[in-house]
Amino acid sequence: MSSSAQVSPEQFVDAMRVEMEAHLQQVMRAVNAAPDGEWLSGSEEQVRDLSAEFRRQVFEKAMQMRIDAAEAAFPPSTRSDDRQAVGE
Repeated sequence: MSSSAQVSPEQFVDAMRVEMEAHLQQVMRAVNAAPDGEWLSGSEEQVRDLSAEFRRQVFEKAMQMRIDAAEAAFPPSTRSDDRQAVGE
């Protein structure tokens, strides 16, 4: 792929901002919901699961944005007028 098919990190951050903020809020909610004296054991598994899902979303979005950029880099195909009409 050519460098023109790349996505700037800034574009990616902008595209993921809502999801990132939602993830961070969910992490803090999980930690806050853990019982006193059990903050680590009471939130670690939930935060791990939330982070695994977010990691999947991040990679999926990054790949899709790169694919979209690569597709946009190709010129549109032109219709060939050299074809004979059907039935000729």
